[in-house]
Amino acid sequence: MLKIIIAILIFGLIIAIHEFGHFAVAKSCGIKVNKFAIGMGPRIVKFQKGETEYSLRLFPIGGFCAMEGEDDSSDDKRAFNNKAVWQRMLVVVAGAFMNVLLGFVLIIILTSMGGKIPSMQIAGFHGVKNESGQTTQYQSSSYECGLREGDVIYSVNGLRMFTDSDLVYELSSSKENSFDLVVNRNGQKLEFNNVKFEDTKTKGMIDFYLKGLNKSPLNVVSYSAKDTVSIIRLTWLSLSDLITGQYSVNDLSGPVGIVSTIGQAASVGINIKEKVMSLMNLTIFITINVGICNLLPIPALDGGRFMFLLVEAVRRKPVKPEHEGYVHVAGMFLLFAFMIFVTYNDILKLIKG
Repeated sequence: MLKIIIAILIFGLIIAIHEFGHFAVAKSCGIKVNKFAIGMGPRIVKFQKGETEYSLRLFPIGGFCAMEGEDDSSDDKRAFNNKAVWQRMLVVVAGAFMNVLLGFVLIIILTSMGGKIPSMQIAGFHGVKNESGQTTQYQSSSYECGLREGDVIYSVNGLRMFTDSDLVYELSSSKENSFDLVVNRNGQKLEFNNVKFEDTKTKGMIDFYLKGLNKSPLNVVSYSAKDTVSIIRLTWLSLSDLITGQYSVNDLSGPVGIVSTIGQAASVGINIKEKVMSLMNLTIFITINVGICNLLPIPALDGGRFMFLLVEAVRRKPVKPEHEGYVHVAGMFLLFAFMIFVTYNDILKLIKG
């Protein structure tokens, strides 16, 4: 029950911040907002303030910001369909922007709660150390391949490294056990091919240490911005891997799978702080994924709506609202069917353990 409550709170936060993005930009553009809701289905509570009805609904699986003239024509000067294309574009992408912004803010908080900030500079390698802390015998494959202390990892297999998250992703997702690296050493870029990362004694994947930076406002914000970019890129890379067949649709998770994952995240750590940090990590990943996936050019998603606005901007003439509505309705049915399929898979995974 606790993990369900936590999941509802996390989903509620992500949905609320997304819909608030649409709402805030719509209001700032002078667009009339008729309804603002968190959740779907029957209303639990509602109240009217000014021209807008606000409500909390039963099912925490979505929300909406219903604007005048959004899905049909309206003669109201403040209607969505009567505003400039660039204003409507801003309204459409605002939800995704707020999801990414939420992720960025949470990364700042999470980084501030942790210890030193990881950099991409190699601080040392696995091995036997003497009393003064110097390594006298290396058990590091990457050291034998030519990497040295002070090297700053620039790219791995052509992928630019911004944070340790990029490094973990590339090392764990690659099917090869050797990598092509570019490092910065004393201001010069050096290339190393077929580098292996393996502790020759323990056979562990990582055989080096990254230098930790002291926490300062600049370091925290800089790392958080880079990590946000890394997660955005990871989302696109994962979608690309799905399209190219490296992952199957059976690897996807829907609400049931995410609730299970949230329960696992809530159990990680030996104290409240560590459990909260684990849940924040997962929330960051989910909210940024929601933002980026919403921008996909799929009907019924924000990205699909943006594509129609882009067509309008190019041809200087809007697509007929009823035609666009048909496309979005069809997209909505496909998304619901896909969600049912993913949820079915999640339940099967739970049954099979």
